[in-house]
Amino acid sequence: MYPFASYVLRSYYKATGWNEDNLYANLTRSSNAILDFNVPRGLHLSISKSPNALFSTSYSMNAMPSLNGSVGYIFTSCELNIKSSGDVRFKDMMERFKVHHQPRRPEGKGEEWLAGERVDTRDYLLYGRLYLPTGRLDALYSTRLSPTVQALVAAISDPRSSLTGERRARGDNVSNIMFSLQHDVGKWCSEYTWSAEDGMWGVRVLHNFGRLGSPVEPLEDPGSSTGPRPKRVDEEDATGGGLKGRVSAGAEFYISAKEKSAGVSTGIRFTTLPDASPSFQTPSPSSSALSLTSTRAPPSQPPTTITALFNPMMGHISAAYAAKVSRDLSLCSRFDFNFYSYDSEWTMGAEWWMRRSVSQPVSPDNASDFSHSDQPQPQQHLEPLTSASNIRGVVKARISTNNSVSLLWEGRVKRMLVSLGVVSDLSSRSKPIKAIGLELSYFSTG
Repeated sequence: MYPFASYVLRSYYKATGWNEDNLYANLTRSSNAILDFNVPRGLHLSISKSPNALFSTSYSMNAMPSLNGSVGYIFTSCELNIKSSGDVRFKDMMERFKVHHQPRRPEGKGEEWLAGERVDTRDYLLYGRLYLPTGRLDALYSTRLSPTVQALVAAISDPRSSLTGERRARGDNVSNIMFSLQHDVGKWCSEYTWSAEDGMWGVRVLHNFGRLGSPVEPLEDPGSSTGPRPKRVDEEDATGGGLKGRVSAGAEFYISAKEKSAGVSTGIRFTTLPDASPSFQTPSPSSSALSLTSTRAPPSQPPTTITALFNPMMGHISAAYAAKVSRDLSLCSRFDFNFYSYDSEWTMGAEWWMRRSVSQPVSPDNASDFSHSDQPQPQQHLEPLTSASNIRGVVKARISTNNSVSLLWEGRVKRMLVSLGVVSDLSSRSKPIKAIGLELSYFSTG
């Protein structure tokens, strides 16, 4: 699951209208959520507190295999809707397979005037974490320079870094600072980075083909008889059988003056269009919620994401296929191959959401848990009482041809988020269990 700091950062992006899914670095996020999930190692405890909407604190401790901990502080310029661990939407706390929103041009913060003077300021986020007993310090500063430009500064100071003697002899710095400038206009998104440690300059670009989405996307009202729904802004005419969707392509280039090296990679992603119709029926004004008998219609096509990455200098190619085969089950497979060494690996994974059946309507806050897409749902829609249920956990599993098997369960116990996982090596008879871990996270507000 996300660390509390990551949850706050994503809440900040949501509050300021920044789309982090439109970055080239996140091109394979949907498949990585199923195949590259993190399994906790040892025993990890985390307690966080948000006394107000602007400030948050976080304390964590690793009890096994070694004892260490950290203290973190987060401050934002805008008020965030941070929820407690017992009330937060479960799917908002973890990486998962989903069909992302169609790209839109970010909208800036509205102007604020007082006595004829403009008083609005740029939004920003400040984050710092101190690790004990090593004394390592991590820091992050993110600010919005304009509606389409965001700047980030990340720094690390590690006085007890475990650098090898060879790297210390070369004079490598144990601290580092990195600057990043992101420019997102919807159709195009570019990122420019510079790292002080190795003098590395990098450029990443992602282009989305097709038209952009509108800021507010209306959904069809099944109870309306005004005729067929209008086309979505990114929807194309059907070309026969197969999937309909949008294509994104991008590339990155980086060069290090200190290491005298360079690298390049390119990638492409195909994503199906989320089903435009709502995932549950809307009662007419004259009908009662208790008389709802309609059922959810299946999506017109399974939510699917296909990605391919190629690094010509390293000779590495990776292709992944992920799809949501039912409301609660998503599957993914990935093939990696190197042209120079002929090494290959095939990885398969699954993500299964566990639900408990209840006899109560679903509130607008968690209504989107039941949709096949992540498009916003109308606030007045309610889930039929006959099919209402709540998510109580998720199980993730992956297996690869290198004989590695990983299992992870994440759920909520009382008001605490829990992660329990294990990593095994089927080829080792002496040590088949490589790692096992338990993570407990609790945070509150007010």
